[in-house]
Amino acid sequence: MRMYKSFILVCAALCVAFGGAAAWAHGQAAARTSARGSVLPAPRVTESFDAHWRFARGDFPAAERSDFNDSAWQTLDVPHDWSIAGPFEESNPTGPAGGFLPAGIGWYRKHFVLPRSAAHKRFFLVFDGVMARSDVWINGAHLGRRPYGYVSFRYELTGHLSFGPNAPNVIAVRCDDSRQPASRWAAGAGIYRHVHLVETGDLHVRGWGTFVSTPAVSADQATVRVASTVVNESAASRETSLRIALIAPSGKLAARITTAAQPIPAGSSYTFTQLVTIAHPDRWDIGHPALYRAVVDVLDRGRAVDRDAVAFGIREFHFDPATGFWLNGRNLKIQGACLHAEYGAFGAAVPLDAWRHRLEALRKLGVNAIRTAHNPPAPEFLGLCDRMGFLVMDEMFDCWTVGKNPYDYHLDFDRWALADTRDTVMRDRNHPSIILWSAGNEIRDTPHELRARWILASLLGVFHRYDPSRPVTMALFRPNASHDYDNGFADMLDVVGQNYRENELLAAHVQKPSRKIIGTETGHGREAWLALRDNPAFAGQFLWAGADYLGEAHAWPLIGNGSGLLDRTDFPHIAGLERQSWWSRAPMVRMVRRVAPAGIRPLHPGEAAGPRRPRQLLFRDWTPANLGPHVETVEVYSNAQQVELLLNSKSLGAETIHADASPRAWQVPFAPGTLRAIATNAGRVVATDELRTAGAPARIVLTADRHGIAPGWSHVDYLAATVVDAHGVVVPSASNRITFTVAGPGFIAAVDNADNSSHEPFQADQRSAYQGRCVAFLRARVSHGSIVVTASSPGLRSGTASLMAIPARAESPGR
Repeated sequence: MRMYKSFILVCAALCVAFGGAAAWAHGQAAARTSARGSVLPAPRVTESFDAHWRFARGDFPAAERSDFNDSAWQTLDVPHDWSIAGPFEESNPTGPAGGFLPAGIGWYRKHFVLPRSAAHKRFFLVFDGVMARSDVWINGAHLGRRPYGYVSFRYELTGHLSFGPNAPNVIAVRCDDSRQPASRWAAGAGIYRHVHLVETGDLHVRGWGTFVSTPAVSADQATVRVASTVVNESAASRETSLRIALIAPSGKLAARITTAAQPIPAGSSYTFTQLVTIAHPDRWDIGHPALYRAVVDVLDRGRAVDRDAVAFGIREFHFDPATGFWLNGRNLKIQGACLHAEYGAFGAAVPLDAWRHRLEALRKLGVNAIRTAHNPPAPEFLGLCDRMGFLVMDEMFDCWTVGKNPYDYHLDFDRWALADTRDTVMRDRNHPSIILWSAGNEIRDTPHELRARWILASLLGVFHRYDPSRPVTMALFRPNASHDYDNGFADMLDVVGQNYRENELLAAHVQKPSRKIIGTETGHGREAWLALRDNPAFAGQFLWAGADYLGEAHAWPLIGNGSGLLDRTDFPHIAGLERQSWWSRAPMVRMVRRVAPAGIRPLHPGEAAGPRRPRQLLFRDWTPANLGPHVETVEVYSNAQQVELLLNSKSLGAETIHADASPRAWQVPFAPGTLRAIATNAGRVVATDELRTAGAPARIVLTADRHGIAPGWSHVDYLAATVVDAHGVVVPSASNRITFTVAGPGFIAAVDNADNSSHEPFQADQRSAYQGRCVAFLRARVSHGSIVVTASSPGLRSGTASLMAIPARAESPGR
């Protein structure tokens, strides 16, 4: 049915543009025909509305009118972040917080037609996210305004639409982030998330109206609670019931039940609630992300008139004040990382495969949880966390009524915060990955005790009303200064969260042992890890940050922040390797050179030395600037019982693991050649690492993340270009400019090199190597054919990678 509807809309647009009414009628008839003769329309159709928008930067009077001439505008598909195209300029009003990217006003318009046969239907337009302060019109009628760029919202189009091939409709969207600075990081600009058109009848499930929870779960049996709110927008009362089917992860029917009928008067709604028992449930877990599906059919006197379907997981979790976090009867530490909603080269419009690549890289380091800092993420990101088995803290706000920037959300909080929270909770509450809601990050209202308590109580009321199954926390900001632990504010939270100052949080637990505690944001240091490791009550921590990000750059020429476990291209920083030695269960060993004693943690290597940007202290190579005789300090990060270090096959001794989690270190007289670490458990080799002295750059090695790539906006493949010497050793000083060329049905979507001081454009086919590396992101144009990518640079032997374009695999978006 979705294919049928997609074909109808595409035929309508093409036929109106090129063939008129006769061509439209022919296309409509063709779409109805199938192998069985005909296809009846589905009771509900949800279609992607991403394709064929027109866009222009700037403000345009009367651009909301349907007769406005937009023929000269750029044609594109959304999601689209227009700010990531740059250029980076020191004069851009976003400043260092926004990565010196451009801001302003942008307009989007989309022309579409609907068949006359749909005139009796109801239509809704759903935006997953528009940055920022968006206004939306349909055929010149203003539908509404949403200032917060991170929330999803929906408008009903019914009553404003025209039908038939000669009656086009126009959606117009104005986005305005011209008032700056408005964010502490690069937030993006435009319709940067997906858009959907939903068609229903008069009797239908309300938007985000189905909520599935699991109030009782064991290995033997689970109770599943399905609640669906049905709206009757017809002119008469309707005798309504629900037919609920629960589909197991295997695809088999796990349960089916039909509710008792309920009359719903015209213009009213009713929430059906049904408990369903499942024997021997397939429980969702971080190592086993099993997903069920609830299919809810709305029956009008026994006839199906609407269908809502949501993915969910069966699992039990809770926070215990003495022992921390429990999942399905197992006590475990939440090993989390904070992620902003942007992804380097793609800005805020992030393909799902890019997120998958980042989460896979974080998982290798031992990360099992994500904090969506500091705002609700795209819904498909949560669906990915569901499928990959990550825990999630879903965060709402970076500020309440006291702003952190002149033009941030504090200007809109009083009017919009409760509605934004409601819509986000309703949208996200079926995701099994979510274990915590967060009401805010480092909220600066807390010194104003009475107002802060009133705001928090209001937010808690919304969270608990629309999702009573999950606890709420927030990232307290210097709670001892604002007396949050003494005046009762912290104890309003279901789980007490604090940023940094782990000893303060532990002291607060000692003060009141009934408090459930979590580190909502922590640094990379060993002390923070020991506070979590050695205290059972400490449920977990979220590191700042999981990956480097654009913005919060401190000063030009920097454009990004280097505090990640990973750099912008998902290559692990040395801090990530050390964290891996503490968090990963898989045996690992990694070596680094330390050129100065530990002090203030260095930021990204590309950041120039200064009070807030100390010089790089750690290097993952055996190619120091001084190749003459001198002594190098070698640190080894490993979770193995013993590590032996060898230089040019000569043993330098072995060290056992340190109880205080400090790295093992050797003073090594430098000699060019091969430095090797051998990690063993009970005498058995479990991991090795090797660093070799590099020579002059000789060639490029190009590797593809996958062997096949499907067409479509969500699909990209990660191509890593590495400059190596004649023996294949990475040259850490290489900065060669690398050009990517594509033969076959593919194209380069973006490039990056993780250098926070580079102002090269991301939407290009060239990039300078940084510390010997850069990456390109490949897209496929079609679903078949061979693609060959070549990475070349003058004076170097080129590298190639071969992939196949393949059909897209069906995957639930997790909405």
